[in-house]
Amino acid sequence: MHFHKYEKIWLIFGSGSLIVFLMVLGFAAFWKGTHPQSHIETIDPQNIEAHEAFQAENLGLHEVEDGKYIVNIVASAFNYDLGKDENGDIVKTIRVPKGSSVLFQITTRDVVHGFQVAGTNVNMMVEPGHISRFETVLKNNGEFTIVCNEYCGIGHHLMFGTVEVY
Repeated sequence: MHFHKYEKIWLIFGSGSLIVFLMVLGFAAFWKGTHPQSHIETIDPQNIEAHEAFQAENLGLHEVEDGKYIVNIVASAFNYDLGKDENGDIVKTIRVPKGSSVLFQITTRDVVHGFQVAGTNVNMMVEPGHISRFETVLKNNGEFTIVCNEYCGIGHHLMFGTVEVY
């Protein structure tokens, strides 16, 4: 069987690209430990308040020990519910000290939403009936915008908040 010179070049290029892709995938999966979530916790989307983390008084930022925080959030139609402050005002900003370990726990009661803290590695899909979790260490000072990166309806652009690292 005879291959034309250009066919050989494209076969070598395609095979090489496939090998590089599989090496990158293997590196991410086995060396870096990147895996899809398993044993994800489920929740009744019609009764999320039954779960302790998503009761009204437990929403928002909570320090669990020195330098470790948990943020409980409920995403719903065009809003991230970050809880209320001591005056009863709606919280739109989460303030966390630099270098803190933060566990974000999020669920939704209506449609699929996204949760991204722009400028950090926090990026999750939030699905009804599931609790999405992501733990990270916030190493840089600044204000980072929380955005919904999954189109969820006509008011999608109104879903935002702020994480302030000081």
